[in-house]
Amino acid sequence: MQHESSLHSEIQRLTRRVALDPDNPALYIQRGMVSFQLGEIAPAIADFDRAEHLNPALTPSLWQRGIAYYYAGRFEEGAHQFEIDLTVNGHDVEETVWRYLCQAQTQGVPAARAGLLPVRQDPRPVMGWVYQLFAGTCDAEVVIAQHRDSGRRDRFYSQLYVGLYYEAAREEERACHYITQAAEMQVWEDYMGWVARVHQRLRGWDKR
Repeated sequence: MQHESSLHSEIQRLTRRVALDPDNPALYIQRGMVSFQLGEIAPAIADFDRAEHLNPALTPSLWQRGIAYYYAGRFEEGAHQFEIDLTVNGHDVEETVWRYLCQAQTQGVPAARAGLLPVRQDPRPVMGWVYQLFAGTCDAEVVIAQHRDSGRRDRFYSQLYVGLYYEAAREEERACHYITQAAEMQVWEDYMGWVARVHQRLRGWDKR
């Protein structure tokens, strides 16, 4: 796959830069993100941890590590990461939804929903619908229908988060359907597009 070849090349480039500038936390974050895009979760987390070690002030900004924790099955650490993130970014629906997703895996959906944190005002309309879905005030089908004729980015986000919603609810077939739809849109310019692809591959849904 052409994208994977370029990602491996990017890992090599960043590794050379790290060797020349080993105390630069930004380089570890960049390499961690590329490792994640390749589905290499443990190396990604190690790089995010290294960046935090070099600059502890980065902790509230390491949302990428929170997502990696989810795929590593480190759900309590993931939930904690997103709680910290929300102390500095209370306008982001995605942060509170990912906290919900982590908590749902360890505590169940009712507890995760009861603990869903309020979001002041995410400027993205699609995220307003996503929040309603996870809060239990609208159905998944409504979220999909609302964005069926929207732009590519909004359609992608509706598919991705509906898929994640169904995974939290342990409805694997529906989760697979929507995550696969999101992954096949190939939104490579957006990190979350890679999240959809990594999710599909780690679950083995790309082989179906």
